[in-house]
This record gives sequence, structure tokens and C-alpha cells, in this order.
Amino acid sequence: MVYSEDDYLHLNGLQHLRFCERQCALMYVEGQWRENFFTAEGHIQHEKVHSGFAESRRAVRTERDLKIASSVLGITGCTDAVEFYKDGKIVPVEYKHGEPKEDTCDEVQLCAQVLCLEEMLKCKIGEGALFYFKKRKRVSVLITDELRAETISLAKKFHALVESGKTPSAVQTKKCESCSLKDCCFPASAGKGKSAAGYIKKQLGKEIGSADF
Repeated sequence: MVYSEDDYLHLNGLQHLRFCERQCALMYVEGQWRENFFTAEGHIQHEKVHSGFAESRRAVRTERDLKIASSVLGITGCTDAVEFYKDGKIVPVEYKHGEPKEDTCDEVQLCAQVLCLEEMLKCKIGEGALFYFKKRKRVSVLITDELRAETISLAKKFHALVESGKTPSAVQTKKCESCSLKDCCFPASAGKGKSAAGYIKKQLGKEIGSADF
């Protein structure tokens, strides 16, 4: 299947989908977004990255803010940086605000960029890199068959989610604490089997119990 440009979705959505399906739906189905300290600081850091010009140093030329897309996956976006080496090697570099994560959220986003670049440049890319501002650390990422398969699967799931127009129920986890959409997601009251009325009564009970009479 080949998607038309009108049906392209932003490739960053794959990272959000890998992190939380409900978060992804709130953003790309309902169009909701909230800033918090982490997202705001991340935007500032990315602005510095994207404001840079192309540069050449010895055997590598670095291009920034390249517009990329894949008609096969139906995704589009912009790169942070792509390194082009004289020997033909191409390495996309994605900059991240925090530090390495336990899941593959960041790797999936990077792999999506790789798949776009491969389709556009008719080439094969074997590795990318993630740079974490908090640790000032660059991590090399092998673009394995497993990572490619996961990314392709998520792209299909992303389109299906958006086409369904439905937002999944909330599932409260530790990840909710750092999510910028926590205040419009209501993970403590909107989850499966939870009652909004019961949540309100519980909160009122806490307030009454802590009141100073």
C-alpha cells in the first residue's frame, strides 16, 4: 500500500504510540496538547539544533532540519541532523531532552527517520544515533530487522488508530507522572472499570478529612 500525501501522519506519533496509545490518540485524534517543564525545555533545546546550518568537518557533512517522508509508511517529519560521510555512510542523529529510556520509544522514532531516508535516497542505512542533552551522551543505535519490523508495525497501528477516531481508556502507570497530558487524560478516574463519580467522592473525602475545623 502507498499513501497519498494527504494521508501522511507525523512520524513523531510513532514514539508517542510506543509510549502510550491513549496519549497518542489524545494528540492525533483529539488534537490535545499541554506543555510541561520537560516538553518546554525540550522545545528550546530542539530550536537550537534546528537553527544550525549545514557544516562540513573533514570526512563528514552534517545537514540539519531535512524534510523527510515515506509513502510506504504514510509518515513525514523533519530530522534533527543527518551525517553524510565521504565513504557513503549516512547516520541520522536524533536529539533528546532527557536520558536513555527502558523501552524503544526513541529508537522507533529514529528508525522511522531511517526508513524515510532510505526510501527517498534509495540507500541502506545500518545505524543512527541518539544524543541525550541531560547526560551529554551520544548513543549509537543499530537499525536491526527487529527494530524495523516494530517501527513498520507501529506505523500501521498509528494509521488504524487515527482512522478509528477512538481514544482508548486510560491505564494508570508510573509513566503518567511525567506525561504532559496527564491533566486532560485523567488516568486516575478515566481508566477501564473506574468510575468518575467514585473518583470525585474519593477526592472530596480526602479534602473533608484533611480540613481544619
